[in-house]
Amino acid sequence: MYHSRNEQPTEPGWEREAIQQIAASIVDEQKRARRWGIFFKMLGFLYVFSILGLFFWSEGTDLLNINGGPHTALIDITGMISSGEDANADDVVSSLRAAFSSAETAGIILRINSPGGSPVQAGYINDEIWRLRKKYPKIPIYAVISDLCASGGYYIAAAAQKIYADKGSLVGSIGVRMDSFGFVDAIKKLGIERRLITAGEHKGFLDPFLPEKPEEVEHVKGLLSEIHKQFIDVVKKGRGDRLKDDPTVFSGLIWTGEQAKALGLVDELGSAGFVAREVIKADKIEDYTHRSDFIDRALEHLGSSIAHNLPKAFSRATLQ
Repeated sequence: MYHSRNEQPTEPGWEREAIQQIAASIVDEQKRARRWGIFFKMLGFLYVFSILGLFFWSEGTDLLNINGGPHTALIDITGMISSGEDANADDVVSSLRAAFSSAETAGIILRINSPGGSPVQAGYINDEIWRLRKKYPKIPIYAVISDLCASGGYYIAAAAQKIYADKGSLVGSIGVRMDSFGFVDAIKKLGIERRLITAGEHKGFLDPFLPEKPEEVEHVKGLLSEIHKQFIDVVKKGRGDRLKDDPTVFSGLIWTGEQAKALGLVDELGSAGFVAREVIKADKIEDYTHRSDFIDRALEHLGSSIAHNLPKAFSRATLQ
């Protein structure tokens, strides 16, 4: 056989050798992928067990406490009081029932830091406090205000036997409000035509793109006045003759802790620790606040983190 000057003779079997090299490379890549997969699985398990360890160390040690004994039950009401927030009535009421029903509860503290919220949610909590006070007459319940206890927050606090606050706390806002905007002149200047079709003469009342109607405004004011009256009745029921005869008390204004004490909205100045130690006489505090499950939150965070990062890390590992 003759070859041209530029041709290089090829050794027999080169195709098989090339295929073997490719196959070996594929096997190496598969082994590398498995190693990375095992690594990330072990890393994930380590992450989960680390979180569980921290949980039982920081939050779960009370589960192992066999000494028991009287304690002060603490329930935090923080943020907006609303069905979609942490301070929703169902969770707060569940915490209250658990605290009152415990044989070792010497007293209960509602630690409130809230600007208010739904009058319905606050009313539900207030009613339940009164019911539980009647059912468990030997267990006192106190409200302790931290930074802010306004509107619906105070609606809840009024059901407590006594209210404590810091001298710099903000207290009050006993009133009702409804917010809206009016864009009638704005859409005229922009040349926008408002089209609204309703069934019912007042179905579109308070529409921000339509002029106000006096009779509809009066109707809403009547609603707010009725809710305000309910609020006032709740405060008077809870505070009784401790309230000073001052017309500004129910005007919607807020006061400092010291001013609120002078008006009878607050009984004494003091913190949750002070009340547990000096008033309830049980300085061991157990937190009964309903919180979302720690392990579920940790696993959810872990799952989303792995789902987001693992494919990218795996791709980098196998393509190098």
